[in-house]
Amino acid sequence: MSKPKIAVVGAGKVGSALALLLSRQGYPVAGVASKSIDSARRVADELKAPATVNPEEVTSGADVVFITTPDRVIAGVAEEIAARGGFRPGQVVFHTSGAHSADEVGAARRSGALAASLHPLQSFADIKMAMENLPGSYFALEGDPGALPLAGQIVRDLGGKSFSIAAEDKPLYHAAACIASNYLVSLMHFATGLYSRFGLTRAESFEALLPLVRGTINNISQVGPPQALTGPVARGDGPTLEGHLKALKDVGEQELDLYSRLGLFTVRVALEKGSINAEEAKKLDDIFREGCI
Repeated sequence: MSKPKIAVVGAGKVGSALALLLSRQGYPVAGVASKSIDSARRVADELKAPATVNPEEVTSGADVVFITTPDRVIAGVAEEIAARGGFRPGQVVFHTSGAHSADEVGAARRSGALAASLHPLQSFADIKMAMENLPGSYFALEGDPGALPLAGQIVRDLGGKSFSIAAEDKPLYHAAACIASNYLVSLMHFATGLYSRFGLTRAESFEALLPLVRGTINNISQVGPPQALTGPVARGDGPTLEGHLKALKDVGEQELDLYSRLGLFTVRVALEKGSINAEEAKKLDDIFREGCI
């Protein structure tokens, strides 16, 4: 069965990875467009496809268009392509933003195309990592009903899994993804910074903490977040936590506040796990509130 021809607008990490991976799955590539011709050529040359800085030159000949630009310019790029006749009836136009609805490429609808969002629930440090991480990832799909079956097929061809969400749920969906990914990075930077205060380098701190992080993620994968919770909050160990807060006062007000607010939330997790009772939770809450700004 022949695959639809694709065009990619935006030759960053996600767009480049999608073009390369889908090409390997038999999707013909009409071309790659980017504001930088060098970026477009880097991917297009590997695919033996046209490269351009004018998206309409490659989108008009595609069945499926991926707009993989930064979120802030998606709508503007779609409007520009539509104004230049780059969309046509029967096309499906996707963007890959997790935060925005399919309406960001709604300009394509004026030309008879369908609009949808196809967001990989994954993080990408570079193109190589994007290609390695996309297979097996989940994708959130949202948009015109007629576009969603094709979106599901594309995800399956990428070796991924998908679920559909409503447009109004995208901000909350994206916030959760940021917590799980971006804020994990911040927490690791927080933790390694504390280790550096007693002589370890950031690199040494990371190497020391990484097995703990991997073990925790493995525990979560086996029993779920609440049951994977260990440590002083899960044990109701107030004196240990008071010692933490005393030490963090010498680190900084922001660090103390962050630790305390994370602790307050973790008390709720421990209650859900059932490892502490309401009276113990109240005592821990009182300890953590002392550290909040």
